[in-house]
Amino acid sequence: MAVPYIDVQNLTKSFGAQILFKDISFSIAEGQRVGLIAQNGTGKSTLLSILTGKEGYDTGEIIFRRDLKTGYLEQSPQFDPNESVLEACFNHEGDPEMVLKAKQNLTQLKIADLQQPMGQLSGGQQKRVALANVLITEPDFLILDEPTNHLDLEMIEWLEGFLRRGNKTLLMVTHDRFFLDRVCNLILELDNQTIYTYRGNYAYYLEKRQERIDNLRAEVARANNLYRTELEWMRRMPQARGHKARYREEAFYELEKVAKQRIEERQMRLKASNVYIGSKIFECQYVSKSFHATESQHEKIILKDFYYNFARFEKMGIGGGNGTGKSTVIKLLLGEVKPDGGRFDIGETVRFGYFAQEGLQFREDQKVIDIIKDIAEYIDLGRGRHMTASQFLQYFLFTPEQQHNFVYKLSGGEKRKLHLCTILMRNPNFLVLDEPTNDLDIQTLQVLEAYLQDFPGCVIVVSHDRYFTDKVVDHLLVFKGEGGIQDFPGNYTQYREWQTMKERESDKETTTAPKKEKKDYRNDTRRRLSYKEKREFEQLEKDIAALEEEQKRIEEALCGGTVSVEEITKMSKRLPLLKEELDEKSMRWLELSEYE
Repeated sequence: MAVPYIDVQNLTKSFGAQILFKDISFSIAEGQRVGLIAQNGTGKSTLLSILTGKEGYDTGEIIFRRDLKTGYLEQSPQFDPNESVLEACFNHEGDPEMVLKAKQNLTQLKIADLQQPMGQLSGGQQKRVALANVLITEPDFLILDEPTNHLDLEMIEWLEGFLRRGNKTLLMVTHDRFFLDRVCNLILELDNQTIYTYRGNYAYYLEKRQERIDNLRAEVARANNLYRTELEWMRRMPQARGHKARYREEAFYELEKVAKQRIEERQMRLKASNVYIGSKIFECQYVSKSFHATESQHEKIILKDFYYNFARFEKMGIGGGNGTGKSTVIKLLLGEVKPDGGRFDIGETVRFGYFAQEGLQFREDQKVIDIIKDIAEYIDLGRGRHMTASQFLQYFLFTPEQQHNFVYKLSGGEKRKLHLCTILMRNPNFLVLDEPTNDLDIQTLQVLEAYLQDFPGCVIVVSHDRYFTDKVVDHLLVFKGEGGIQDFPGNYTQYREWQTMKERESDKETTTAPKKEKKDYRNDTRRRLSYKEKREFEQLEKDIAALEEEQKRIEEALCGGTVSVEEITKMSKRLPLLKEELDEKSMRWLELSEYE
């Protein structure tokens, strides 16, 4: 049997009274691409630091294969601010081949100026340089902490392909579920101080984890029933605890441990019905914005005479490459940056809640619960319902014990989650979320997705997380750079399918069309809609709006709990047919819009 790359045996780590994990064991063999999943604050990054020798542990053993070459990408890498990008990325004795690889990887990760001092780069750019540095050394075993943070979709897809090629072996922590699904062939879940192994990708993990939870529920239910019987016996028979009954008493305490296990599953959904937003949201009236050229850079155009009228209850995703202006557009909307031309006309009822990339600074000596209570004691959910600050924190996976922790005890992901809670606790009716998935664990993302799906206001999400975008948004603006914006009525997967279809059509036309002289087409007359097609296009817009309104009414009715069984049956049959019709009309609208 082949020697594993790494073998971890009975590893335990604690901080004071807090045990992160206890007696965990696992091994990673050559060719296994392993994803590590756990809630924020339960020890994911600590485990990676232990495996790389940057942090100690209490007990256990870690055995690496002899002469194993390991590469480690830290969550927040540190560099000498005075060294150049190439110097930071290249320290391999001047080997020309390695320099070439460094330049190729940096180009893929959109780091253009190789002589720029590291101190001038943003945190995201430094993370990309660190990633390039790890990859060019071609280690036997890669350990990656949040490798997709600060990468745009193009870079993420390149990294996916890179890691899947060959027989690479890796262990990584990431919240990107598309990435986990496409790259990993084994999942390790750190839960309740224990490690669980799932030999498959993320989709397989979800299925098998649910089976584990269901089995645990059944075991706990059986233990609870037996526990009640045994508890009655323990109370009734204090004198009977002789030699013969002692075994039963010991078994009782073991049973008690099982019966009192907590299963932290978020079954409830937070549905607020008192959030009101008027019919006028905002109108982006021919806005232009550019940043003036410097000696080293050309003028950068963000928007050019851009018009958009945001609809009520719309959930929009903003995507595109890094540096195309996504965050700038958010700041224009919120008034933090002034446009060069045009204006934003915002409705009077709009109350923004802005979750920024930079995060919020808390006092280290504050308690989690006090930070939230300083904002509000409870959230009014409407219809006589309300949720206290503590219940709200628990919904977002802060246990009662964690709520009384001081800020200095929180992990980076927990601080970011707390920042999110401070935004939502103010009960806004228009959420603007800039890269909300960075540093949040998958369980928190699932809770946030459910919250946003039920949110009765408007949402704008800037995110490179494809799984999250698919779950939340129904409309995309894709920033192409230099003011170019693709307006697409759908989510990320639908956009990629449409993009792939267009590319295939283009390739087919290129291979079948006879070769012609190269000429400038800018002045050619492009195909225009016929009169009949124009009327069809106008009717489609009306039909789509009506279908979307009907879909919204049905979904609200099904969630409201006020309709009869007969109406529920009727609506449940109508809903899939409605969605099918909506998809069909949307695709036809998209086809005609190319010539509008």
